[in-house]
Amino acid sequence: MERPLYRKLWDELSSQKAMVFLAGPRQAGKTTLALDAAKGFSDSLYFNYDQPADKKKLLNDPLFFRNLIRHDTSAPLIILDEIHKYRGWKNYLKGVHDGFKADYKFLVLGSGRLDQYQKGGDSLAGRYFLFYLWPFTLAELGGNRFPFADFIRNPLSLRDREPPEVRDAWRTLETVGGFPEPFLSGSQAHFRRWARTYQKQVLREDIRDLTALRHIDTVDSLYMLLPDRVGSPLSMESLGRDLQVPSKTVKQWVEVLERFFLIFRVSPWTRKLTRAIVKEKKTYLMNPALAPSEGARFENMVALELFRAVSNWNDWGHGNFSLHYLRNKEKEEVDFLVADGNKPSFMVECKLTDDHLPPSMLKFQSILKIPALTLVRKEGVYKRSTSQGLPLLTVSAPWWLQGLP
Repeated sequence: MERPLYRKLWDELSSQKAMVFLAGPRQAGKTTLALDAAKGFSDSLYFNYDQPADKKKLLNDPLFFRNLIRHDTSAPLIILDEIHKYRGWKNYLKGVHDGFKADYKFLVLGSGRLDQYQKGGDSLAGRYFLFYLWPFTLAELGGNRFPFADFIRNPLSLRDREPPEVRDAWRTLETVGGFPEPFLSGSQAHFRRWARTYQKQVLREDIRDLTALRHIDTVDSLYMLLPDRVGSPLSMESLGRDLQVPSKTVKQWVEVLERFFLIFRVSPWTRKLTRAIVKEKKTYLMNPALAPSEGARFENMVALELFRAVSNWNDWGHGNFSLHYLRNKEKEEVDFLVADGNKPSFMVECKLTDDHLPPSMLKFQSILKIPALTLVRKEGVYKRSTSQGLPLLTVSAPWWLQGLP
């Protein structure tokens, strides 16, 4: 299945840099996207460090790509998959880039977070652009996205209608998630088998091989606890008691799960809020279909849609966007707030069936002076209103989410 949302981004970035990094969860479609990108080149080569024959080729001849037979004078595309597992990979890529950037294009893929390796004095600094590929989201599947500039001027924009295929895609995402293999199968039995295998591969292959974690069974237990905590501020102390390990260790493990894209976290927004919660992040699963309750699954799905949008906007260079939640010491809360740098843009509340305006949202809106919307899982909901002159929208979730740029 083609991914034009990301292919267009690759075309933009690769026109400006000889080397581009593509990061994202395992099995999200990075290799498929890379091979699709290769169709735009007269010559290309795909290399995967996880394949023994390719690994041997690199060890025997670090400049093996020079043996590619070229059909014209245009620059070939060299795809390097999982190269960050190679010892000294950063210095290797630095040498490759500096020596051959005029004659080749390089696309580097990785299922560990390549951005985690960007340290001060990084030898690769300034030599590449990085972007992310995420599992399918409704906005990508529906093909009804607003242009970014139009959307950001009015975040409460709606398409005229919610096509049946959009609602069908939403239901599939709800039952099997957005990773391509289970999504395209549409089978819950296939999804359950796939999910078990996927967890084992990431935890017991990727994480074990690329980190110094020794207690992988306990990390596995930690991951099993997280679905019941979706959408709630995550207490490291509480998890430490459950697992009988220090909270500092739990924090390190959670960061590893995030680095390998099993989860993502949302920080509290504190600016202009005098009694805001400032510490604990909320945790969401990269695959919302694993959330056990209907309410948690719905909130996780919305979180992933917003997370994908914010990530893509940053990759396009539209701003410095981030995703947050609002909560004060009186436990008044709004599920999500999207900000550009220090400036809040709009807020989002999630409801299963209740389409009444939450008092907490009205309170935070009066302070932050931004548009607010309530997304409802129930079909056929549409209400517009204002509060203190500020716009409010209550609408069925897929109707609004299909337009996210």
